[in-house]
Amino acid sequence: MMNFDHQKHFKNNRSRSGSYQQKLVVLKRMIVEYVHENAALVDELEEVQAKIIMRKEERKFLLRKLCEYEPQVAVQVQNAARGGVPLSTIVSDTKKAKKKSESSTLERRPSTLKPRRPSIKSNKKKFVQPIPLDNNGRPIFPIELGRLTIHSLGEVVFDRQEFHSEDAIYPVGYVSTRIYGSLKNPTVKCVYTCKISDDGETPIFEIACDDESPSIVGDTPDICHTLLLQKINDSLSLNVVSTRPRGNEFFGLTHPTVLHLLQSSPGTRKCINYKWTRFEISKSAESSQDYNDAGLSYDYLQRSINLCKYKMAPDILQKPSDFMD
Repeated sequence: MMNFDHQKHFKNNRSRSGSYQQKLVVLKRMIVEYVHENAALVDELEEVQAKIIMRKEERKFLLRKLCEYEPQVAVQVQNAARGGVPLSTIVSDTKKAKKKSESSTLERRPSTLKPRRPSIKSNKKKFVQPIPLDNNGRPIFPIELGRLTIHSLGEVVFDRQEFHSEDAIYPVGYVSTRIYGSLKNPTVKCVYTCKISDDGETPIFEIACDDESPSIVGDTPDICHTLLLQKINDSLSLNVVSTRPRGNEFFGLTHPTVLHLLQSSPGTRKCINYKWTRFEISKSAESSQDYNDAGLSYDYLQRSINLCKYKMAPDILQKPSDFMD
């Protein structure tokens, strides 16, 4: 009787262990499926976020163009920013006002518009250090500007307004490099090459990393910079740096020395939207601009990474020297 009960108990245990093994196999298969599905969703989310950033930049660009051609829109945008009025209301009101003005001025003669002269940002001069020049007075490349290196200034395109803004000029063939965290491992230094090319109508901006990661291409420097910062966060699975773009600074387009050289280039005077800055060469001027920003500086990026890691495991990691409670 005891042997029979023992055999019965052994068979029950075997059947239970077999069912558990089957359940384990099913759970493993489900986990693998969920991992693949999650990876696909993450990739899709990144694509959607990139599209949203591009659409926002396009919307801002169109709004700036509308403000240039319709001065009353610029006033309405400023009032809306203070009072929180939706942009759709501004657009609809603008269309109504435009139709009304067109109907009331059908019999008027159009006035001739004179081309606007380049405006000056400020009467206050900015000082830049002298750079090496050849016998013909041309700059000798590469030009070292601290963390930034200029390899080519390119050619200024003055007959298309997309190739300049109020604060920067986007010359075709412009090439610069700077050291920043690698896309594959942001704790490792990497050389980023920034380029500007022409697609026939608008400028194309590109940021390429020497760690063999795919190049980042966009319609504006801010789009490229935002995508770069987002990839840095994704590679660490941490929000170590703000994705607020500073594309012009990353490319070096707003560096005083670069602007001074571009303002001396042929055709720059015809860039009607660009606001000129007064520069003066002085040996006592600072040689470079150092940005205390984790989105521009490799050193500050490393500091941000260390701070984020310490906040996640304060009992294990050593407290950074510059950490503030």
